[in-house]
Amino acid sequence: MTDQSVLLTQQVDGVLTLTLNRPHRKNAVTRDLWAALGDTFHQVAHGCGVRAVVLTGAGGAFCSGADISDAAGVDEFPDPSREMRAINETVQQLHDLPVPTIAKVRGVAAGAGWNLALGCDLVVAAPDARFCQIFARRALSLDCGGSWLLPKLVGLQQAKRLALLADMIGAEEAHSLGLVTWVQPDDTLDKFVDELAARLAAGPPMALAQTKALLNDGTDRTMREALANEAKAQAINLSGADVIEAFAAFAEKREPVFTGAWGTGGH
Repeated sequence: MTDQSVLLTQQVDGVLTLTLNRPHRKNAVTRDLWAALGDTFHQVAHGCGVRAVVLTGAGGAFCSGADISDAAGVDEFPDPSREMRAINETVQQLHDLPVPTIAKVRGVAAGAGWNLALGCDLVVAAPDARFCQIFARRALSLDCGGSWLLPKLVGLQQAKRLALLADMIGAEEAHSLGLVTWVQPDDTLDKFVDELAARLAAGPPMALAQTKALLNDGTDRTMREALANEAKAQAINLSGADVIEAFAAFAEKREPVFTGAWGTGGH
């Protein structure tokens, strides 16, 4: 039976905050934690009133990677392929979520933990945050999407440097490489993320979902394919009530109220 206490959830005004809750292990991920994340991502993807997700960790750390503290050699993983398939499904669910996601990082984000953060759409880090693709130190290769994410974010040579040397880097260097969106002082980090999440949650859900999917897919497409996908997405947007609301709000000089509803009637 899955231990749900390893993942704390709080939903306020359309913003779902997920807190990895194993502070005694710097929130290292276990089977139960992967399962809890997967269950939650499934609920978000299939509609539960969530319009933005914040992923963070308890106790001053984001996530130190996979929990190997109790591993007893290879016998701990009798079927590695099955283990990775389950993990990969959860990682893919995060990538495919139709709502914007924010990683709020304090302390260490290493290995699978860092790649969970990179799997979010935006990353906000405290100055004490530190990051490491720690796999090589464990005689492992990249997983949790790192081999796909890193080259796209920093280029091939920097990706190889981070992966092959497994160096720990600080928040400012991660920011300079494009791996962190913002670095915020620790005492204002929570407020900054709350306001950012509120802005995203107030946005047009259908349009943001389409834009996120286009950006995720665009790096692997030709220009012609990207234009065709953009046209399909725009047709979907134009079938929704949020476009009419946006134009009406502009004409009336007010802030729009987006609902993600279909059709011209807003219902």
